[in-house]
Amino acid sequence: TFYLSTNNSMSKSLFKHLHHIAIIASDYQRSKHFYNQILGFPIIHEAYREARASYKLDLRVDEYSQIELFSFPHPPARPSTPEACGLRHLAFAVENVDEVVGYLEGSGVECEPIRVDEFTGRRFTFFKDPDGLPLEIYETNSAL
Repeated sequence: TFYLSTNNSMSKSLFKHLHHIAIIASDYQRSKHFYNQILGFPIIHEAYREARASYKLDLRVDEYSQIELFSFPHPPARPSTPEACGLRHLAFAVENVDEVVGYLEGSGVECEPIRVDEFTGRRFTFFKDPDGLPLEIYETNSAL
């Protein structure tokens, strides 16, 4: 979190919360199904932008955050392996990693083995969206 005051000392957060994460999909319908039907993020709004030959889908993550799913003609592939500079992954807080892994695997989504965060002792694992974007589920009972 960034803090700023008139004398440059840390006192008040500059940002309120994360508003949205924008994702460009190679196959819009496949990704729409994944994020809405499999992961369960409700649709807020969907629009086709004729001038850009592009869809924009807003999905609710929680009371503050959204995923904006875009389609563009012929987007370049995202380098995920080996890890590239830039956004590494998205992490979603869950109450029970085992339950979510069971649900995802039952829906045909492959998950990595569950691990334990060496610093927090919290359990987590990774899976990928249809375009290989790494997604994490992180076990916590709080909003953090």
